[in-house]
Amino acid sequence: MRVMVLVKATADSEAGVLPSSALLEAMGRFNAALMEAGIMLAGDGLKPSALGRRVAFDGDRRVVTDGPFAETKEVVAGYWIWQVRDMAEAVDWVKRCPNPMPGPSEIEIRPLYEMEDFAEVMTPEAEALHRR
Repeated sequence: MRVMVLVKATADSEAGVLPSSALLEAMGRFNAALMEAGIMLAGDGLKPSALGRRVAFDGDRRVVTDGPFAETKEVVAGYWIWQVRDMAEAVDWVKRCPNPMPGPSEIEIRPLYEMEDFAEVMTPEAEALHRR
């Protein structure tokens, strides 16, 4: 199963405070272990939400909102995409992760949809478009 591992933002990450060299080294070692285990498919840190945009959809209408976004605890500061056997394996790996922030922080793990999850509603036309 593939999962997205979301590192939640903190006041420091939203202020653009960069990690210490010790944290960068620890995360580098953790990422290397993930890659050696064949777990990590992708991953990156995200710049503060002040540099981002949100696009809200309502029918044909689109509304763009400039960052920063109000609720820091709801903002994502970084992510990984992992291939794991199950959620328990993902949790085990997250428990090994260095604390990604200088103070208290939180990581969320969410399973990704796979094409087989849509089998009962997938038309042949839609399936052909998604194979491209």
